[in-house]
Amino acid sequence: MADEDCIILLSGGMDSGVLLAWAKKNYSGTIYTLGFSYGSKHNEKELACARKLSEVFSAQFIIIEMPFINDLFSSSLLQTGENIPDGSYNDNDMRSTVVPFRNGIMLSIAAGYAENKGIRKVLIGAHSGDHPVYPDCSPVFIDAMSKASQSGTYANVSIEAPFAAIGKDKIAEIGRSLDFDFSLTWSCYKGGEIHCGICATCIERKIALEFTKGLDPTRYSS
Repeated sequence: MADEDCIILLSGGMDSGVLLAWAKKNYSGTIYTLGFSYGSKHNEKELACARKLSEVFSAQFIIIEMPFINDLFSSSLLQTGENIPDGSYNDNDMRSTVVPFRNGIMLSIAAGYAENKGIRKVLIGAHSGDHPVYPDCSPVFIDAMSKASQSGTYANVSIEAPFAAIGKDKIAEIGRSLDFDFSLTWSCYKGGEIHCGICATCIERKIALEFTKGLDPTRYSS
């Protein structure tokens, strides 16, 4: 176990939620969780989950307001964007959900916050399934951001993605090994009362949590 503090980008989804549980096991210092309010359709649902997860794992939760993203950027993920497409992930459909350089902006803020607190480690829950559609989740990108962060801070802040080489199904396995409660997380991009069950993130969640085997605790409308 590393005797140091760390910062986690905590969306409230299952990837960052499991990352928080993993960090709680692997870091003995204070864990700071950053939730970003940037105007996505599911932001309210995600942030509520992020706050609850932070309470459960005794992390210090900070919400960072970024209204400029919804004002300046175009994406179906945002409240100002078109409808979220249904169906499984593919480049043509899901590229519309890309928020330009979102992780780059969030990681830059996290690195600055880490520098201010004298913390040397920032963690993000990016995984291998994100890479084909979201360029700011790729190992190449995370490594480049880490090098920039280390070069630009006195604290030599590094950025790491512990799940970068594995898929969501393996993240689910790690979560179960840690007795993680997946019902405390939110995935659906549409942000309704319950998960829609038919958008790409819901489908991916169902597969990872083995919905067909009755192992997924999530409530879906379809």
